[in-house]
Amino acid sequence: MVWRRVVSTLRHGPASLPAEPLDEAATRALAERLEAAAQRRLGRSLAIRQVDGGSCNGCELEIQMLNSIVYDLERFGLRFVASPRHADVLLVTGPVTRNMHEAVLRTYDATPDPKWVVAVGDCAIDGGVFKGSYAISGAVGTMLPVDLVVRGCPPSPAQLLNGLRALLEANAG
Repeated sequence: MVWRRVVSTLRHGPASLPAEPLDEAATRALAERLEAAAQRRLGRSLAIRQVDGGSCNGCELEIQMLNSIVYDLERFGLRFVASPRHADVLLVTGPVTRNMHEAVLRTYDATPDPKWVVAVGDCAIDGGVFKGSYAISGAVGTMLPVDLVVRGCPPSPAQLLNGLRALLEANAG
């Protein structure tokens, strides 16, 4: 049974969908708007710290696509940082588990002001498929002040970029 599938895949290729074509003009316009909003608000590029509160890693896969050659987050004036002490935005994924509750709070406390919290994915917003589980402390909004929610299971990289742009433009004044 397994060998039939292997042979079929080798013969016909993988059964995946091709990537959507990118509109270069729209991408360039988005990059300019993000960079301008970050410069007005912070005087520099936006630093993002991603925090996994206990997700299934679907959202993390989409977030990692932002660093790929397709989206290239750096060209938008955005970058991921390793420490919350260098971050402007906390990108929190997944429902916050009991094991991660204190770590998420400490990460928030270590992030300097001004800071924003973005709840990424349905699980971070309301618990998603994990809602009601004994292992879950709750959604991100029950323990941190959330400034932006990006819906989806998981949200696409384009949705994440548009959400970050909206966050910057709303707070650029």
